[in-house]
Amino acid sequence: MQWTALFLIEPYSWPAIATAILCGAIVGIERQFRGKPVGIRTSSLITLGTYLFLVSASSVMTEHGDPSRVIGQVITGIGFLGAGVMLARDGIVVGVTSAATIWSLAALGVAIGLGHLGVAIKLALVVVGVLVLVDMLENYFQSLTRGVHRKYSGWRNRGKGEHPPLS
Repeated sequence: MQWTALFLIEPYSWPAIATAILCGAIVGIERQFRGKPVGIRTSSLITLGTYLFLVSASSVMTEHGDPSRVIGQVITGIGFLGAGVMLARDGIVVGVTSAATIWSLAALGVAIGLGHLGVAIKLALVVVGVLVLVDMLENYFQSLTRGVHRKYSGWRNRGKGEHPPLS
Protein backbone atom coordinates (compact mmCIF):
# COMPACT_ATOMS: atom_id res chain seq x y z
CA MET A 1 0.00 0.00 0.00
CA GLN A 2 1.31 3.42 -0.93
CA TRP A 3 1.50 6.25 1.58
CA THR A 4 -0.67 8.44 -0.61
CA ALA A 5 -3.47 5.88 -0.46
CA LEU A 6 -3.58 6.28 3.32
CA PHE A 7 -4.50 9.93 2.99
CA LEU A 8 -7.16 9.57 0.28
CA ILE A 9 -10.61 10.33 1.60
CA GLU A 10 -12.68 10.33 -1.56
CA PRO A 11 -15.22 11.81 -2.17
CA TYR A 12 -14.03 14.41 0.36
CA SER A 13 -10.99 16.64 0.04
CA TRP A 14 -8.49 17.73 2.67
CA PRO A 15 -8.56 21.39 1.52
CA ALA A 16 -12.35 21.46 1.91
CA ILE A 17 -12.15 19.82 5.34
CA ALA A 18 -9.53 22.36 6.43
CA THR A 19 -11.68 25.19 5.07
CA ALA A 20 -14.75 23.91 6.96
CA ILE A 21 -12.81 23.76 10.22
CA LEU A 22 -11.26 27.19 9.56
CA CYS A 23 -14.61 28.83 8.79
CA GLY A 24 -16.15 27.32 11.90
CA ALA A 25 -13.18 28.44 13.97
CA ILE A 26 -13.35 32.00 12.61
CA VAL A 27 -16.94 32.36 13.78
CA GLY A 28 -16.47 30.21 16.88
CA ILE A 29 -13.58 32.29 18.22
CA GLU A 30 -15.77 35.39 18.22
CA ARG A 31 -18.59 33.53 19.97
CA GLN A 32 -16.28 31.93 22.53
CA PHE A 33 -14.57 35.23 23.40
CA ARG A 34 -18.02 36.65 24.17
CA GLY A 35 -18.98 33.62 26.27
CA LYS A 36 -21.76 32.52 23.91
CA PRO A 37 -22.98 28.92 23.69
CA VAL A 38 -21.73 28.23 20.14
CA GLY A 39 -17.95 28.25 20.52
CA ILE A 40 -15.02 27.04 18.44
CA ARG A 41 -15.69 23.30 18.67
CA THR A 42 -19.41 23.55 18.00
CA SER A 43 -18.97 25.99 15.13
CA SER A 44 -16.27 23.91 13.48
CA LEU A 45 -18.30 20.72 13.82
CA ILE A 46 -21.46 22.30 12.39
CA THR A 47 -19.57 23.56 9.33
CA LEU A 48 -17.65 20.31 8.88
CA GLY A 49 -20.73 18.14 9.43
CA THR A 50 -22.76 20.07 6.88
CA TYR A 51 -19.94 19.70 4.34
CA LEU A 52 -19.69 15.95 5.03
CA PHE A 53 -23.44 15.37 4.69
CA LEU A 54 -23.66 17.33 1.45
CA VAL A 55 -20.70 15.65 -0.22
CA SER A 56 -21.57 12.12 0.92
CA ALA A 57 -25.20 12.46 -0.17
CA SER A 58 -24.20 14.03 -3.49
CA SER A 59 -21.76 11.20 -4.17
CA VAL A 60 -24.49 8.55 -3.93
CA MET A 61 -27.13 10.44 -5.88
CA THR A 62 -28.36 8.76 -9.01
CA GLU A 63 -29.25 10.50 -12.24
CA HIS A 64 -32.73 11.05 -10.84
CA GLY A 65 -31.57 12.33 -7.44
CA ASP A 66 -31.67 15.98 -6.55
CA PRO A 67 -28.81 17.34 -4.39
CA SER A 68 -30.97 20.31 -3.39
CA ARG A 69 -33.11 17.90 -1.37
CA VAL A 70 -30.06 17.15 0.79
CA ILE A 71 -29.49 20.87 1.33
CA GLY A 72 -33.17 21.25 2.30
CA GLN A 73 -32.89 18.47 4.86
CA VAL A 74 -29.71 19.99 6.30
CA ILE A 75 -31.49 23.33 6.66
CA THR A 76 -34.40 21.63 8.44
CA GLY A 77 -32.11 19.73 10.80
CA ILE A 78 -30.07 22.82 11.59
CA GLY A 79 -33.32 24.65 12.32
CA PHE A 80 -34.08 22.11 15.06
CA LEU A 81 -30.57 22.47 16.45
CA GLY A 82 -30.97 26.25 16.50
CA ALA A 83 -34.37 25.97 18.17
CA GLY A 84 -32.73 24.01 20.96
CA VAL A 85 -30.37 26.92 21.65
CA MET A 86 -33.19 29.44 22.13
CA LEU A 87 -34.66 29.82 25.61
CA ALA A 88 -37.24 31.99 27.31
CA ARG A 89 -36.00 33.56 30.53
CA ASP A 90 -37.87 36.16 32.54
CA GLY A 91 -40.21 36.73 29.59
CA ILE A 92 -37.32 37.33 27.18
CA VAL A 93 -36.33 34.99 24.38
CA VAL A 94 -32.56 34.55 24.33
CA GLY A 95 -30.30 32.62 22.01
CA VAL A 96 -31.81 33.85 18.75
CA THR A 97 -28.44 35.20 17.58
CA SER A 98 -26.79 31.90 18.45
CA ALA A 99 -29.48 30.07 16.47
CA ALA A 100 -28.94 32.37 13.49
CA THR A 101 -25.19 31.83 13.80
CA ILE A 102 -25.72 28.05 13.67
CA TRP A 103 -27.81 28.49 10.54
CA SER A 104 -25.08 30.65 8.96
CA LEU A 105 -22.45 28.03 9.83
CA ALA A 106 -24.49 25.37 8.04
CA ALA A 107 -24.73 27.66 5.00
CA LEU A 108 -20.93 27.96 5.04
CA GLY A 109 -20.72 24.16 5.06
CA VAL A 110 -23.01 24.02 2.03
CA ALA A 111 -20.85 26.57 0.19
CA ILE A 112 -17.78 24.46 0.94
CA GLY A 113 -19.58 21.31 -0.20
CA LEU A 114 -20.40 23.03 -3.48
CA GLY A 115 -16.71 23.85 -3.95
CA HIS A 116 -16.72 27.54 -3.03
CA LEU A 117 -13.88 27.42 -0.50
CA GLY A 118 -12.60 30.99 -0.87
CA VAL A 119 -16.10 32.42 -0.79
CA ALA A 120 -16.88 30.48 2.39
CA ILE A 121 -13.86 31.97 4.17
CA LYS A 122 -14.87 35.49 3.10
CA LEU A 123 -18.44 34.89 4.24
CA ALA A 124 -17.24 33.58 7.61
CA LEU A 125 -15.51 36.93 8.06
CA VAL A 126 -18.74 38.69 7.06
CA VAL A 127 -20.64 36.72 9.73
CA VAL A 128 -18.10 37.77 12.37
CA GLY A 129 -18.28 41.34 11.08
CA VAL A 130 -22.04 41.42 11.54
CA LEU A 131 -21.80 39.95 15.04
CA VAL A 132 -19.08 42.37 16.18
CA LEU A 133 -20.24 45.54 14.40
CA VAL A 134 -23.87 45.30 15.51
CA ASP A 135 -22.73 44.70 19.08
CA MET A 136 -20.50 47.79 18.87
CA LEU A 137 -23.38 49.83 17.44
CA GLU A 138 -25.71 48.69 20.22
CA ASN A 139 -23.15 49.73 22.81
CA TYR A 140 -22.64 53.13 21.16
CA PHE A 141 -26.22 54.09 20.30
CA GLN A 142 -28.71 53.88 23.16
CA SER A 143 -31.60 54.07 20.68
CA LEU A 144 -30.70 50.54 19.51
CA THR A 145 -31.29 49.15 23.00
CA ARG A 146 -35.02 49.81 23.30
CA GLY A 147 -37.73 47.35 24.20
CA VAL A 148 -36.63 43.75 24.50
CA HIS A 149 -33.02 44.70 23.86
CA ARG A 150 -32.96 46.91 26.99
CA LYS A 151 -34.44 44.13 29.12
CA TYR A 152 -32.06 41.61 27.63
CA SER A 153 -28.97 43.76 28.22
CA GLY A 154 -30.04 44.09 31.85
CA TRP A 155 -30.58 40.35 32.13
CA ARG A 156 -27.24 39.74 30.40
CA ASN A 157 -25.44 41.93 32.95
CA ARG A 158 -26.81 40.04 35.97
CA GLY A 159 -23.64 38.02 36.28
CA LYS A 160 -21.68 41.26 36.45
CA GLY A 161 -23.48 42.43 39.58
CA GLU A 162 -26.10 44.53 37.80
CA HIS A 163 -29.83 43.85 37.82
CA PRO A 164 -32.35 44.39 35.03
CA PRO A 165 -34.93 47.13 35.33
CA LEU A 166 -38.22 45.97 36.78
CA SER A 167 -41.15 46.18 34.43
